[in-house]
Amino acid sequence: MEVINKMTDEYQAIDAVVNIWTSEALACRPNWTDEFFVGKVKGKHDSGGISLEKMIDDMDEAGIQYAFLVAAKAGRIGLPGCYHMPPEIVAEAIAKYPKRFFGLLGIDPFTGMDGVRALEDAVTNMGFIGAHLYPHWYDLPPNEAKYYPFYAKCIELGIPIQMQVGQSLIYSKQHRCRSVGRPIYLDDIACDLPELKLIGTHVGIPWHDEMIAMSWKHENVYICTDAHSPKYWPESVVKYLNSYGQDKVIFGSDFPVLRFKRTIDEIDAFSLKPEVRRKFLRDNVIKLYNLEGKI
Repeated sequence: MEVINKMTDEYQAIDAVVNIWTSEALACRPNWTDEFFVGKVKGKHDSGGISLEKMIDDMDEAGIQYAFLVAAKAGRIGLPGCYHMPPEIVAEAIAKYPKRFFGLLGIDPFTGMDGVRALEDAVTNMGFIGAHLYPHWYDLPPNEAKYYPFYAKCIELGIPIQMQVGQSLIYSKQHRCRSVGRPIYLDDIACDLPELKLIGTHVGIPWHDEMIAMSWKHENVYICTDAHSPKYWPESVVKYLNSYGQDKVIFGSDFPVLRFKRTIDEIDAFSLKPEVRRKFLRDNVIKLYNLEGKI
């Protein structure tokens, strides 16, 4: 059933990249969180946590119906600065508010087949609808062989995988991540696995034109616009979104890196074509994640 949004008089958005920020979730993150979010990205991230109810209120204010919560895996457990968000925390949020949240499971390529089986379990039994990857945390570009068993499982399960293909930052000074996830590496994956639905996140910045090229070349490669404030998006990204790439781009905030309403307001400053705005904020992600009839 389609939900009507009072702000647009038409429809509500779906945010494809959201960090769960409850106090329980923050307890699982390392001690660099405050320094990075406040010091580096100048965010207002509420170090005491943001309840699910507060998040939903903020989503409602922005006209967002659903958020995809990421159970992130950032590096190998035991290494400095690394962490894995327990999938149970995201699963509990989905179970509590099934009309507001879906889940994405992070992958760690070093977990091998145990990790592949955990991905299947999360999708089959815990309400997750996709996979998520931070290549920079493993110092392995996304076309490395270690990832391919996970990619094959995504195809088998019929789910997309998101991966950060823009520049990585220094999140932890004890674990300095190289920017290994350039969009051009998606070319290898898409050629090898044309059935795999690939989503390059973070707009691909600073290699955004490379990301556009990959999205345009491959029918199974998409762009997600999270983490970068829309008012700073490169002109080529906005033009691609508002023209020949209108079916290949989905909306994300990377909340709390970007807050919901601010992000929507900045998008609306572009004056996108009405049909493009709807595809970008809602229809494309519904099609990509096979959510027709589920929301």
